[in-house]
Parts: sequence; C-alpha cells; structure tokens
Amino acid sequence: MAEVVGIRFKDVGKVYYFDPDSTQFKMGDRVIVETARGVECGEIALPNREVPDEEIVKPLRHIIRAATQEDLQTLAEHREKEKQAFAVCEEKIREHQLDMKLVAAEYTFDSGKILFYFTADGRVDFRNLVKDLAGVFRTRIELRQIGVRDESRMLGGFGMCGRPFCCSSFLGDFQPVSIKMAKEQGLSLNPTKISGTCGRLMCCLKYEQEAYDHLLRHTPKVGAIVETAEGRGTVIENNLLTGMLKIRLDRRPDAAPVIYDRHDVRVIRDAQIRVEKTELETLKGIE
Repeated sequence: MAEVVGIRFKDVGKVYYFDPDSTQFKMGDRVIVETARGVECGEIALPNREVPDEEIVKPLRHIIRAATQEDLQTLAEHREKEKQAFAVCEEKIREHQLDMKLVAAEYTFDSGKILFYFTADGRVDFRNLVKDLAGVFRTRIELRQIGVRDESRMLGGFGMCGRPFCCSSFLGDFQPVSIKMAKEQGLSLNPTKISGTCGRLMCCLKYEQEAYDHLLRHTPKVGAIVETAEGRGTVIENNLLTGMLKIRLDRRPDAAPVIYDRHDVRVIRDAQIRVEKTELETLKGIE
C-alpha cells in the first residue's frame, strides 16, 4: 500500500495519483507538481488515502508544494493570455486557409509552451502555422488534434435532457458506447434520438447497460420460441423492465397475441439481438 492524493488538471478529466510526502491535503486544494508536460498547477480531487501498489503507475511523482497566491495569480493571467492567443491563432488559420476548427488555447504553468487544440476531418499540414505562431509568441507551440467528444467536453453545453453535458460535468473518462446498446435498450435507432450534441452516441447509453444485460439474460428476446400454459409460441414483443411478453401461439397464429410474464414461460430456443447492415449504414459515423 502507498499513500497518494488524486490530482485533476482540468475542471473535468482524469485523476492522477501523486505522492503527498506525508502532507495532508483537502479536496479542492491547489498544488504545484511536476508532470510529463513540465511544472503544472492542479487541484486535489482525492484527499490523502492508501491504495494498493498495483493501482499506481510508477514512478509516482511528488507534489512540489501547495500553490501560493502568486501561483493562482499566474493562472488567472494565463487565462487572459489564452483568450488573446486563441484570437491570434484563429486569424493565422484563416490566413493559411487551413481546414481546421480551433477549440481552445492553453498555456502551461511555466509559460514554456502554448497548446492549441483543434478538430478537423482529416490530417492537416500545419507546419507553417506553427512557425508563424512561434514567431508571434516567442515560445514553444504545440497543435493537438482532438475528437468531437473532447471538443464537447472542453466547450461544455446542455444535452437534450436539459442538463449540462456529462463529459463536461463529471465524466472522468469516455466509456465505449455502441449501437448495439441502443438496440438492446429498445431505443429508436434514429441518429437524432440517440446521438449527443457532439454527433456521437450519447454517453448515457452506458449508464444502465449493466441492468439491461442482466434483464436480457433472464428475458426471452423477440423471436424466441417459448413454451406456455397454452402451448408453444413465438415472442413478438417484450418489455424488459416489466418482464411482460407478447406471444403468438403456434396453434392460433391468426389470433391476438397472448400476454405472459417471463416467469411463466419456458425458453426452448432464444433469439439474438443483431444490428442489421441497413441500420449500421443509417447510423454510420456516430459510434
């Protein structure tokens, strides 16, 4: 076991473990640490705690010191300079006629580098842009291409549920989301219904998937052959949450379907939930 604190460098993002050197920190404290990018100012997201050695990525870096008022003033100045850097970079992108969308500008704590985040449909040759920006700011310049999900996280906004984006409010890491999840949850495979503002599948599809996986293991799927008190039949509709099934009986194929509880039938041959090629084509590019 080792004593660590968890530090986050963005409002919402991954939490990294650091060695507190026996100093006690509280949630929300600002600290100065050495990272792969250089010296950075982060916020304590997890106070001092013991964690197993196998959960630590070694070597475990040390906290240099608690942030001072001067450090916080430096951060505030960086935020103002980032606005100016963003405007300059946008102008340079227009001058070079590059097919890219600037998302954010970020100064490192020691002002040794400015990072510009952008999105683009493909690869962009920005070598001349970097030279131009380096001439303006007289410091190291890094352009980093990000995906549309990361863009939404950086910019923030509100989802169709009326709440702030999950990615910009509490999600530490993006979880894999698939079209099959939407189908298993009985959602309409309409891109406008199951995709977020970023144009990709909504992250919240993942939240209840474990419960749906459990229900799918215990509920006959549409197309399953089952044995009922009135004979054999085929499931034509199911409600995973209530467990109710609509079954068309083999001996009365033209009659109205009979409704049964999933506990009152015996599965002879279950069916599979598949995403058809036509559905995949319709939803191409949103996973």
